[in-house]
Amino acid sequence: MNVKQTFLTGFEKGAKYVVLLDPEKLDASTGADYAARCSEAGVDALFVGGSTGNHERFSNVVRNIKASSTIPVVLFPGSAEQIVPYFDAVLFMSLLSGRNPRFLIEEQLRGVPAIWRHNIETIAMGYLLVASDAPTAVQRVSETQPLPRNNYETALHHALAAQYFGMACVYLEAGSGASQPVPEEMIRKVKSGISIPLIVGGGIRTPEMAAQIVKAGANIVVTGNILEKDASLLPLFVRAVHGR
Repeated sequence: MNVKQTFLTGFEKGAKYVVLLDPEKLDASTGADYAARCSEAGVDALFVGGSTGNHERFSNVVRNIKASSTIPVVLFPGSAEQIVPYFDAVLFMSLLSGRNPRFLIEEQLRGVPAIWRHNIETIAMGYLLVASDAPTAVQRVSETQPLPRNNYETALHHALAAQYFGMACVYLEAGSGASQPVPEEMIRKVKSGISIPLIVGGGIRTPEMAAQIVKAGANIVVTGNILEKDASLLPLFVRAVHGR
């Protein structure tokens, strides 16, 4: 499966919708059930990642997610330990908004041997953390400062840096459980200047918010926490992002 080709193209037909699953909040059975429901509902891909947790448990849950999914299963790594052989691809991402060398290059280097050994497809991505009204888990774990919410020019410059590095896409991230999504004006500004796909996630609590983020310019919308609270929203998010 060429995930980059299928996942990062075809936007003339509309935006794509991704659900983020955290194996620490699932077991083998619930992970498989979630994956099957997402596949059936029309979700375009699954991102899997989050807290590191137990490696064996993580591996077992991911294996069951992959076995039950008909859509790409992509690692959204929290650390190099999460690289297991069941993924279709891994987001080979660098936290360009921060200045912590661990998440700029060190974790990536630690993960290289496993990616090479398992022959997992890589998708190079510039990861940009955007401030919310309170520190998020990503901010605490990465020990980095997010980009200011009202400085759209700085966000654009960081996104262009990712593009100039040759990265395949840019991710604007408000953070898991954020009380505010990425500002629509920031999305418009970044999208106006880059020619690579734009992914937006964090703080998207309603299908209406997802539709507005697509309207602002996002090519791919990611949600996670909200579906843990109310899985019945899944088909509504699919329709909102796909423009139906």
